[in-house]
Amino acid sequence: MVKRQIPKVRDLAPLMQFKKPELNGKKRRLDAALTIEDLRRIAKRRTPTAAFDYTDGSAEAELSISRARQAFQDIEFSPSILRDVSKVSTGWDVLGAPVAQPFGIAPTGFTRMMQTEGEIAGAHAAARAGIPFSLSTMGTTSIEDVRDANPHGRNWFQLYMWKDRERSMSLVDRAAKAGYDTLLVTVDVPVAGARLRDKRNGMTIPPALTPGTVLNALPRPQWWIDFLTTEPLSFASIDRWSGTVAELLDTMFDPTVTFEDLAWIKEQWPGKLVVKGIQTLDDAKAVTALGVDGLVLSNHGGRQLDRATIPFHLLPEVAREVGKDTEVMIDTGIMSGADIVASIALGARFTLVGRAYLYGLMAGGEAGVNRAVDILSEQVERTMRLLGVTALEELGPGHVTQLERLVPRPR
Repeated sequence: MVKRQIPKVRDLAPLMQFKKPELNGKKRRLDAALTIEDLRRIAKRRTPTAAFDYTDGSAEAELSISRARQAFQDIEFSPSILRDVSKVSTGWDVLGAPVAQPFGIAPTGFTRMMQTEGEIAGAHAAARAGIPFSLSTMGTTSIEDVRDANPHGRNWFQLYMWKDRERSMSLVDRAAKAGYDTLLVTVDVPVAGARLRDKRNGMTIPPALTPGTVLNALPRPQWWIDFLTTEPLSFASIDRWSGTVAELLDTMFDPTVTFEDLAWIKEQWPGKLVVKGIQTLDDAKAVTALGVDGLVLSNHGGRQLDRATIPFHLLPEVAREVGKDTEVMIDTGIMSGADIVASIALGARFTLVGRAYLYGLMAGGEAGVNRAVDILSEQVERTMRLLGVTALEELGPGHVTQLERLVPRPR
């Protein structure tokens, strides 16, 4: 029979330590976010539908992005035990210079539309974390202002080749003069993908005030206060545009770009050159033969061709075939540090995160981006420790099994 007694105050005191309340609402929200998905939920509450859907959505039925994320979930880790993992190194050299983490911030367009701190928040976060920041041709902050926000870090510039080649290369020249060390040439946008969420939302640049947008803004006043009281949203590299995103892309982008154009761009650029948007082994071999410094396996976050190649599935084969000759990178679908570690184990030298960074930006500006980077960094380190490795060089295919869900039928 259990003997019971009246509890004494001195016995209860150690059990009744109350946590000091956090009065800063933003900090309280961000501290409570433990995953990138948590940041996504905060971002959705605080961002108007059109801006959030532009970030969150992809093309047509959105199968490409859902399959890419599912591929990362469909893995099995094989950890080693009884290893000394008291000290772990999460960095190494990428494109000839050190990075503190095996991921960087991907180029994203219209960034100040998601949250007014935009690319500057991302550049500051990248500087703080010791990782590269990539500025898009469609960015809303100038090449020089991003450089000034990250003066001692690594800045990469992403190029879309426009029909006006002279204007395209003037941007490349500005990036070189501003000290950007890497040029990312995106090759998977001959025309705009069918992003149906944007069409249904009447997504325009700049956002248009309609009865619907006003109604949608009522529970999100801070976004509109920031939008209306800061510098007007505009593209830093092109003239003002008044129309839909798809109309802008189809007006600007050149469907005639070929491998010869890529070789020509390589001749003009003094730094490292990486080709972004590779989706087949044959194309990976072709750009490697041109002598590029790296390639990014990517289906543009599912925003171009729906049902496109799943980059993570393609990774082992491409790494095996061309990884000795060029640096293989990957994006699309990365939502955790475990996804990043799995990519490195299967042969990637580096990864790029786009939506994960933007969810943080929309959730809390620069502080939100810092939180996103911290979440990913903590997950990378913890996953490495649990796998029994102390450095990225120790990761290998034996640590990861890709489980089969979508298996191609014989042709």
